[in-house]
Amino acid sequence: MKNNNSFALAKAMGEQTLFGKIIAGEIPSHKVASGTDWYAFLDILPRREGHTLVIPYKQVSNLQDLSEQEVASLFVGVKTVQRKLSQFFKTTDFTICIHDGPLAGQEVPHVHVHVIPRTKGDGGKTLMSMWPNSVSRDVDHTALANLASELSEVE
Repeated sequence: MKNNNSFALAKAMGEQTLFGKIIAGEIPSHKVASGTDWYAFLDILPRREGHTLVIPYKQVSNLQDLSEQEVASLFVGVKTVQRKLSQFFKTTDFTICIHDGPLAGQEVPHVHVHVIPRTKGDGGKTLMSMWPNSVSRDVDHTALANLASELSEVE
């Protein structure tokens, strides 16, 4: 995780975040859905299959820095993603999380909502236990691309 000083420095310098680079197409992502003010893509280090991030196009690190309309639009995105994941994974249960700022565990200084489908037998752990101290950094882009392709077909 970045420390608070690097967060502040990046913000002050107006540097584009990892998610800003994804939006700009500079870094590949596995799109699930998008709207006028938001973009949703599969997390490359998922806590479970289907773990999706919904981000606003506007690059801010805290939810309070978005306008009321931008927050409403972001949550339309969350609802759209839930509908797709719900149909695909045959569930209505989700863990939804926002780490709002570096002290809250936010690793990328850009607002993002985690939408994680929950199904019977997935372990059913609490939110905090889903972020263990060590996570495999092996990214399976083929599996993510296949899932994103299948999800794009869900109405």
